[in-house]
Amino acid sequence: MQSRTLVQPAQLLVRFGLGTAFLSAVADRFGLWGPPGTAGVAWGDFEHFTGYTRTITWFLPVVLTPLLAWLATMGEALFGVLLLLGYRTRESALGSTALLSTFALSMTVSSPGLHGVFTYSVLSAAGGAFLLANVPDPIWSLDALLRSVKVESEA
Repeated sequence: MQSRTLVQPAQLLVRFGLGTAFLSAVADRFGLWGPPGTAGVAWGDFEHFTGYTRTITWFLPVVLTPLLAWLATMGEALFGVLLLLGYRTRESALGSTALLSTFALSMTVSSPGLHGVFTYSVLSAAGGAFLLANVPDPIWSLDALLRSVKVESEA
């Protein structure tokens, strides 16, 4: 049996970790952490991120690359904000699982071996998101606040 005392802080940690990781990646591709080539910066601008997107989606038509780069960015921004707020947590976690799993699969088929998937902890993040989707009633969330307001208004 799960201990509610451990599940609730764990779900908060997973929400915060995934949410900030998504938003940090989005910030990187818009140059907020510095220009391309800066230490600790993966892309530095959207052009470099689009190039990376092409690298990991080489098996798809090149015309889809900009769309895929934007879809990934919009998904990460949306899920990042929703997870930090704890709003529609289950749906956001399931969407995050799908996004991260797609990313892991693309990384795996585009490079020799699983080094990148392991180094960037993509499978760990996907697993954490999937576990988060199965946490019943996260109490430290906007979802919980809205549930309590609804219960009070129905009383």
